[in-house]
Amino acid sequence: MALPMSPQVFSIMSQLIEERTGLHYDARDSQLFAERLSVRALELELDSLLEYYYFLRYDEGGARELDALVDHLVINETYFYREADQLRVLVDTLVPSILAQKRAARIWCAACSTGEEALTLAMMLEERGILDRAAIVATDISARVLARARAGLYGGRALRNLRDEDRSRHFIPAGEAAVRVRDEVRAGIEWRRLNLLQFAQVDELGTFDVILCRNALIYFRDETVMRLVERFGQSLSAGGLLLVGASESLLRFGTLFACEEHGGAFFYRKTSG
Repeated sequence: MALPMSPQVFSIMSQLIEERTGLHYDARDSQLFAERLSVRALELELDSLLEYYYFLRYDEGGARELDALVDHLVINETYFYREADQLRVLVDTLVPSILAQKRAARIWCAACSTGEEALTLAMMLEERGILDRAAIVATDISARVLARARAGLYGGRALRNLRDEDRSRHFIPAGEAAVRVRDEVRAGIEWRRLNLLQFAQVDELGTFDVILCRNALIYFRDETVMRLVERFGQSLSAGGLLLVGASESLLRFGTLFACEEHGGAFFYRKTSG
């Protein structure tokens, strides 16, 4: 059930959500937006979405409630070995190049969702024998998806790209139609809750050699993407690499990154600073 939402309430509510999280909704999304807001508003026994807006904006519990709302707004469609060719090139070619110059490579998986991408990367590094020389930090704004990632328990569509050898090497059975990622793989990842728009939180992560933010930028306005990409640049060491999704491109933003092609996959290398 969706509570009624006027254009005026849509405007102020979508502006609040974008201001706090970066997630952008336009008028075409209004019905879906209203449905997802209504779930939380009704659980709080509020009578309208305008009342819910006032609660989020002004109530002392609004910040905590916004955290809960994010879990209803964010789409967490991902799976193991998604766009794996890019990760293979990273692990087989680019990370070894980094390790030829330093003891360890720091890698940040931003907007990691339920963890499949970060875990896939850890699996590939383990197969190559260099997981112990990689420090992987995986972050997301949603506490719910991070709890799933930490548990490492998966089934269904998340496993649809797995080969038999991947399943036997990196997973153990965990009940009917479910598997759990092996402890030695999960141990290679530090999971942290983080809002990408809270740059003070980003600063606390330190500097990285590689940042992955794949299939997340499509949910932000161009202005927000530009701010994020600039901030990623500040978080990368000299010559560091930024990976985005296959359907995403940074070329139109005129960033301080150079686009490179390696093995048929595209990467953005920091060229200054």
